[in-house]
Amino acid sequence: MTGILIAVIAALAAVNLGSFLLMGYDKACAKQNKRRVSEKALFLAAGLFGAFGGTLGMFVFRHKTKHWYFRIFFPLMLVLQAAILGYAWTRIQG
Repeated sequence: MTGILIAVIAALAAVNLGSFLLMGYDKACAKQNKRRVSEKALFLAAGLFGAFGGTLGMFVFRHKTKHWYFRIFFPLMLVLQAAILGYAWTRIQG
């Protein structure tokens, strides 16, 4: 693997881990009646190629699963991001 590919994979892993942890943190804040993470921030984290971590966190922590827009758009972003990454991968492989 080239250095750039390793950097991209590491960045994707970091963004998805952050998105996953953000969902867990927001759930913990909700249980303790503390200041919450905004829905805008959760969507931003998922939109910046963190949809896998956000979707996984949504179901692992059972958080935001009653909101239709999270149930629809997080997995939809995941599919779109996977398609973009798959396309990019095929272009790189030439």
